[in-house]
Amino acid sequence: MRKLQIAVVGYNTECSEVAKKIAYDAGKEIARAGAVLVCGGLGGVMEAACRGAKENGGTTVGIIPQEEFSYANEFCDVVICTGIGYARDFVVASSADGIIAIGGGVGTLIEMGVGYMKRKVIVGIAGSGGVADAYGNKFLDERNRVRILTADNVHSAVKIIQDKVLSRTGIQRPVAFR
Repeated sequence: MRKLQIAVVGYNTECSEVAKKIAYDAGKEIARAGAVLVCGGLGGVMEAACRGAKENGGTTVGIIPQEEFSYANEFCDVVICTGIGYARDFVVASSADGIIAIGGGVGTLIEMGVGYMKRKVIVGIAGSGGVADAYGNKFLDERNRVRILTADNVHSAVKIIQDKVLSRTGIQRPVAFR
């Protein structure tokens, strides 16, 4: 049975300590839920989320823009070297069942946009800054494909993704999180 895959997207180099703490907690909650964490594999939010997942028994996948494994953060279990630069944002978003946005700039917005076009569940963490706050509780355009949801904490964000994704797919919720 395939595991639920949740992407954590957000700040890379311009990451605040608050965003890193939220990202760590997101990784922890994803691990506790028995899901796989998918991210861009670099620093900031991505590294903090991977560390949170790894320290709590989770599995992490880093999809990096470079061709060399050494660019990935040390908490990635699986590193996918795309060599396609920013276009890797499309791969990150496409590889997830749901997306959690923590702060972020234009790269995060691209990932949210891909998720939006594919009608994925997207949840921004309130108070994390950047595009997560700017687009929370909104549609990205007049087509109203999916509303960017907002959660006050990462536990709620993971639960929202689980409830919405698991109700429409064959993926089953792990026994420990039912």
